[in-house]
Amino acid sequence: MTRVVSKKLRDSARDQTCTLRLQGCGYDDGTVVLAHLPCGQKGMGMKGPDVIACFACDSCHSIIDGRKRGEYETADLLRALAETQVHWIERGLLKVA
Repeated sequence: MTRVVSKKLRDSARDQTCTLRLQGCGYDDGTVVLAHLPCGQKGMGMKGPDVIACFACDSCHSIIDGRKRGEYETADLLRALAETQVHWIERGLLKVA
C-alpha cells in the first residue's frame, strides 16, 4: 500500500477550527492539528494516510486516539473527513482528476 505523507496537508490544520466537534471540543483553541482517523492502517507507531485525517483540537484528537474518555460515532468521523477534504479541494491542496 502506498504511504501518503504530506507536509502541506499537515500544515493546513494550523489556525483551523476543529471539524470533529465532539463533546468537550476546543473548536479553535489553538490546539488544532491534522488528526489521522482510525481506518485499519493505524497501530503503535503507525499512522494512516494523511488524506484520511481531519482537523482536530487536542480534546477531540485525544478521544479518537483513546487517550481521553469520550464517545463518537462513525458519522462524526465521516463528517469531519468530508469537511476537511472539501477545505483542501477549495484551496487546491487535494485535486480530483
